[in-house]
Parts: sequence; C-alpha cells; structure tokens
Amino acid sequence: MTDSPVKILVVEDEMLIGAKIAMFLSELGYEVTGIMPRAEEALLQLEENAPDIALLDIQLKGSMDGIALAQVLQHEHHIPVIFLTANSDDATFNRAKAAKPYAFLAKPFKKLDLQRALELTISLMANQSPAEHREQKTGEDKPFILSDRIFVRNKDRMVKILFEAILYIEAERNYCRIFTKTKEYLLTMPMKSLEEQLPAALFQRIHRSHIANLAQIDEVDESTVVIGQKTLPLSKTLKEEFLKRIKTV
Repeated sequence: MTDSPVKILVVEDEMLIGAKIAMFLSELGYEVTGIMPRAEEALLQLEENAPDIALLDIQLKGSMDGIALAQVLQHEHHIPVIFLTANSDDATFNRAKAAKPYAFLAKPFKKLDLQRALELTISLMANQSPAEHREQKTGEDKPFILSDRIFVRNKDRMVKILFEAILYIEAERNYCRIFTKTKEYLLTMPMKSLEEQLPAALFQRIHRSHIANLAQIDEVDESTVVIGQKTLPLSKTLKEEFLKRIKTV
C-alpha cells in the first residue's frame, strides 16, 4: 500500500475501557495493533506489529507499570507515548512527567479528546510546536512531515505516506497535490513550502509546477519526464541540474 492508517497500540488492564478506546480509534480511522493488559505482553506485541504511537495506562498490573513501559518504548524503540491517567498522586504524576510523554489523557475522556491528543502527538513527532498545531483549523489538511514520511489528512483521518511511495508533487495555485500509484492528496500549503521540508536526496524540482521523486522516474527525453505513466514537463532552466541528479541515483 502507498499509504496506511497510523498504527496505535493500546495498553490498558481494564478490558472494557481498552475496547472502548479501540472503538474510538477505529472510528477516527486509526489502526489498532493490539489491546494489551500488561506491559510485558505489549513488548512482545512489538515484535509482530510495531505501532507508530502507544496509548499507555499508567497503573498497570505486573512487574512494569505504564511509566516503566514508556521509558522502554521511547528510549529503545523510539515509539512516542500518550499516558492515560485516572486520579494519580503527585509522586506518580511527577514520575510520569519525567518519562516525557507526548500527551496526557485524563479518564474518562471523549473521542474528541483522544483525536486531539493523537494529532498533537503527530505534530510533535514532526517537530512542530504545540502552538502551531493549535492554530490549525478543524478539517484543514496541513501535513506533518518526518524524516521518512508525511502524515496527511484524508477524509477526516490521518494517514501516513512514505516518501519513497510518492511519485510526484504538483502545484495548484496556493495548494499542492501529492500523487502516489493509487491516490492523490490535496494539501493546503504552497508547493515551495512543502519542497523546503522534503529530503533533497530523493526529490527534485523539474518544472515550476512539479517536483519529481528521482527513484520513481521511468523515462526522460528533451522536454518531458515520465513517472507512473504520467508525462510531466521538464523545464529548460532546471534540466541540467535534473540530469546530473538522475545520473547519481
């Protein structure tokens, strides 16, 4: 697949609560990789299906609580965590805060609270400030960009697209479209702004209105570039630099 839902692991020892969280996540368009009651089971789950984000209850039964699990997930597996909290004492809260979660969710919470916490986490993963994220209007599809992927909004849910799956990008006034083999995504940002955040080793502007994924190019001639059966214009002013680049890919 060229894109896929953001994957979430739920670690909650009250299974009814875990099931409700999983239902919320599915309704929001996320993929639930598992609902685990204990930290030890969650670590085993990582070997089969590693998540993008983990939702962790702080109070877990067993030798590891949610805080200890968060430290392992973030330090050894680089998986961001969101803590699910009930009434915690100050000492527990301070321990949890020291684990540097991306967000806290106080039980009981609504689906909208969960949605906002997850989108805040994705924005922080993309090194955007919380203030910048809060200014984003509901329904706006501004992307969150990481080192190897981009998160975009598609039909009210967040999906991730690996850079290697992108064929090309096309400007459309103050917007731009990302094209993959099976879908296209309209982003409410200028192509120039997106270009500045893309990995230069993989992408190259070939025309004022197009950026190409160098690894996806099928054919090149004097004035055009073919990618995925789509013929794109090749600018004379950008041609020399483009030809140098494709010789090194």
